[in-house]
Amino acid sequence: MKLYGSFTSPFVRHCRIALLEDNLDCEFIETDFDASAQKSPTKKVPFLEDGDIQLTDSASILMHLRQKAGKPFPENATDFNLFCEVNTILDASVVLFFMEKRDQLMPESSVYLTRNAARVDSALAHLNSQNFSTAAPYSDGELRLACLLGWGVYRQRFTLDKYPQLQGFLEAVKKYAPFEATTPPEGM
Repeated sequence: MKLYGSFTSPFVRHCRIALLEDNLDCEFIETDFDASAQKSPTKKVPFLEDGDIQLTDSASILMHLRQKAGKPFPENATDFNLFCEVNTILDASVVLFFMEKRDQLMPESSVYLTRNAARVDSALAHLNSQNFSTAAPYSDGELRLACLLGWGVYRQRFTLDKYPQLQGFLEAVKKYAPFEATTPPEGM
């Protein structure tokens, strides 16, 4: 089994955490923006090869990994809703990140980007009103949230100063060995 991705992608990180949690043997192949455009039909990371199986979305990869380990994905509808809500925030945040980094476009320059920025703020405020686990085991919805929060802080997309519940949750998850082991290297 081979997982292609980058060390900084929150989507890839979640897959790497699942691999560690379930002790699945997999080769991780670091892939940059250009290589993913050539190797993946969706032109994004992660993507996974497992024999004849080729998966190109982190959700299907997670389902495959959890099934290999004899675990459900998702655990239930509520956790899957959290997973999906976090994906919405991630998608909006990644769009904002790349528009700023690659095209020097700020949210103020586009109605679409302004809406994405508002979506991120609104959803983080909503999630801050909820309670999450303070120790392992973490659900896949919670792991996805932790990957979002870790990435957002790492990439300086947002701070958690006005979200104390989320800040406390991230601090707790940072102590979880698979999350700690997948921390992106500094300066990437």
